[in-house]
Amino acid sequence: MSQINNNLVLIVGKTSSGKSAALRNLRDPRGVIFMNCESGKELPFNSKFRELVVTDPYQVHSAFEQSEEHENIHTMVIDTLTFLMDMFESTKVLTSPNTMKAWGDYAQFFRKLMQVHVANSTKNVVMLAHTMDVLNEGEGVMETLVKVKGSLMNQGIEAFFCNVIAAKKMQISKLEKYQNKYLNITDEEAALGFKYVFQTKLTKETVNERIRGPLGLWSTNETFIDNDVQLVLDKLQEYYGQEK
Repeated sequence: MSQINNNLVLIVGKTSSGKSAALRNLRDPRGVIFMNCESGKELPFNSKFRELVVTDPYQVHSAFEQSEEHENIHTMVIDTLTFLMDMFESTKVLTSPNTMKAWGDYAQFFRKLMQVHVANSTKNVVMLAHTMDVLNEGEGVMETLVKVKGSLMNQGIEAFFCNVIAAKKMQISKLEKYQNKYLNITDEEAALGFKYVFQTKLTKETVNERIRGPLGLWSTNETFIDNDVQLVLDKLQEYYGQEK
């Protein structure tokens, strides 16, 4: 029977919103398995992660299985989930003689990742994903979401996560009313007039995004915080009363 992994977070955002940079403060970097699904693209900082350049989607399943054999591995990172699913489409679906079956395999690949490997993992799990603005024809509004294909699109990737946080580039003036201990504006950021942040809660301007989190995890003042994944993991472990 699958467990619930309370140390699971999805970081979403558009290109150049600071998603990958948010990994920079992960403690004990040699205990991080970094699954690079973007053709080996370099991280924007000097990393000591254990890097796996993913060339076959099923390598991700294997990495989760193998990580359970190593106590010194504490965090699994997928960068990005969007590219991982694109890779499955290009290498498994478009090359298949039976595309109908292959699209079923596409959905099952992701469900097995979440419902078997992630659910049973004893590690922190961080996934990054790109967002797009998509028209919801039924409601006539633009939604910001992680776009995938087939039945997964109808269900929504975000539905598999209790914690969905958006990486954004924000003007300093818009952050002034959200002062909190997790939001630290440097002199350089103040001079530039913007800061890369995480948005943890919905606002009236972002009701069509899919940001979510457990009730009480973040206060209203903590709607915007530093773009720091370690900060989020620490907050989750405090919330659930766990020690790693």
